[in-house]
Amino acid sequence: MTKIDLRSELSLFDVTNLVVGAIIGADIYVASSFGAGYLGPSSLIVWIVAGIMTIVIALSFSQCAAMLPKVGGPYAYAKEAWGPFAGFIVGWSLWLAEWISLAVFPVAFTRYLMFFYPNLGWAAQTMVKVLFVTFLAISNIVGVRAAGKTIDVLTVIKLTPLVFFVGAGLIYMVLHPIGTMSNFSPFFPYGAGNFGTALVLIFWAYAGFEISTIPADEIREPGKTIPRAIVLGISIVTVFYLTTNFVLFGVRPWSQLASDVAPLASATTTMLSTNATLMLIGVVIVGIGALFSVAGSDESGMIGTSRLGYALAVDGLFPRIFAKIHPKFQTPYLAVLAQAVTALAASIVGNLSMLIASSVFFMAVAYLATSASVFSLKKSMKPKYRLRGGLAVPSLGIIFSAFLVSQCTIVQIAIGLALLAIGVPIYVKYSPKKEMLELKEVFLSRDSVLRRAYRQEGRFLAHALRYLERRITHEKEKWVKINSNEEQLN
Repeated sequence: MTKIDLRSELSLFDVTNLVVGAIIGADIYVASSFGAGYLGPSSLIVWIVAGIMTIVIALSFSQCAAMLPKVGGPYAYAKEAWGPFAGFIVGWSLWLAEWISLAVFPVAFTRYLMFFYPNLGWAAQTMVKVLFVTFLAISNIVGVRAAGKTIDVLTVIKLTPLVFFVGAGLIYMVLHPIGTMSNFSPFFPYGAGNFGTALVLIFWAYAGFEISTIPADEIREPGKTIPRAIVLGISIVTVFYLTTNFVLFGVRPWSQLASDVAPLASATTTMLSTNATLMLIGVVIVGIGALFSVAGSDESGMIGTSRLGYALAVDGLFPRIFAKIHPKFQTPYLAVLAQAVTALAASIVGNLSMLIASSVFFMAVAYLATSASVFSLKKSMKPKYRLRGGLAVPSLGIIFSAFLVSQCTIVQIAIGLALLAIGVPIYVKYSPKKEMLELKEVFLSRDSVLRRAYRQEGRFLAHALRYLERRITHEKEKWVKINSNEEQLN
C-alpha cells in the first residue's frame, strides 16, 4: 500500500467536517416523510430531539475514545470493558445494523424509480434491486479507489437537488403564505402517541458517526476539539434536516406526504405545478438526484460494512473468508459478496419501515453498550485528556439508547434478539482464535485509519463544507499576498 501524506493535526473544522460526512447521506431522501403519517407537522420536533440524542450518544463515544484511543469503536470499548464475548456481541450488533441499512437502499431506490415508472410489478422491482446491488458489489470488489471515484461523482450530483429543492420551496412558501400556513395546521393532528415510533425511524438518518474512529493523537487539542466538533457537526446536520423537512411540510399537505413513495419529488411537482416545463425539469433534477444519492450512500455503506466484518475476522471472531483479500484488486471480496447477497434478500422480503427500525434496534444496542462502557473504563484507565460532561453524558446515553430499543415493536425486538443469538454459536466456533496479526497491523495502521476517515470528506454536505473552506483559504492567501506586495511597493 502506498503511503499517503496526511495532516498530522486535525483542526476543529476538519473534525466537524468528518462528523458531518459520517452522518449525512441519502437518509434525508428516505426518512423525510416518515413522521408525517405518525405525527403530522409536529414530527419536525422529532428531528430536533433526535439530533440532541445523537449529540449525547456521540459525546459518550468521545469519552470512550479518550480512555481507549483504539480503532474498532463500540467493539473495542466493550471488549476492553467486559471481555472478548461482550466485544463480539457489540461488534456483531453493529455489523447487523449496517448490514440491514444496506438492505434499505435498494428498497428506497426502487421507490423513487417508481415515481417515474409507477406500474413496476413485484418481478420488475426485484430485478431493479438485483441490478442495483450487483453494480455496487462489483464496484466495491474492483477496488476502493474505483468505489471512491464513484462516490465523488455521486456527491456532486446528490447535493445539487437538495439545494434546488430548498431554494425553490422557500420561494413557493413566500408566494403562497395561506396555503403554507394551512399545511402546518393542525400541528398535532394525531397527538403525541406515536412519538416513539416516529423517533426510531427518524433517528436512523443521524446514524453513521460510530463507524469513524479517528485517533486522538491526530487531533489538535482533542479534549476541546472532539466535543465541540460533535456538537457543531451534528447541529449542522440537524439544521440541514430540519430545513429540508420544513420546506417539505410547507409545500405539501402532511396527509399526502404520509403516502408518498418519493416525497421530495412529489413536493417538487406541487411547487412548480404552474409551469409544466419547469415542473418537468425540477422533478427530473430532484428525482434523479435522489436515485444517485441513494446509490452513493449504499456504495459508501458497503465499503464501511465490509471493513467492519474484516476487522472482526482479523481478530479471529468472524469466519476467515471475511478477511480474504482478492489477489488482484486487494479488497475483501468475499465479505462484499456475502453482505451483498444477504442484504439483497432482506430488501426483497422486508419493507422500508421494518428494515430501518430493525437497524436502529441494533445500533441502539451498540450505543447502549458504548455509553455503559464509560463507567467500566473509567475505573481501569486514565483518560488521555479531561472528559467533558462527566458521568452525566454516558448516563443520558444509556437512557436514550434504552428508550430507542423500547420503542421498537415486540416483533422487531424478537427478531433482533434472535439475530443477536445467532452470534453466540459464531463466537463459540471462531473464538478464541489466533489473531491474523499481519492483516491486523495493516488494517490498524495510521495511514489506513486516516485514509478511511478522510474519505468521509467527500461525502454529501461535507464535500461542500470542504470546498467552501478551501475557497476561503484561497481568498485569504490572495489577500495576504496583495497586501504584502503593496507594503513592499510603499
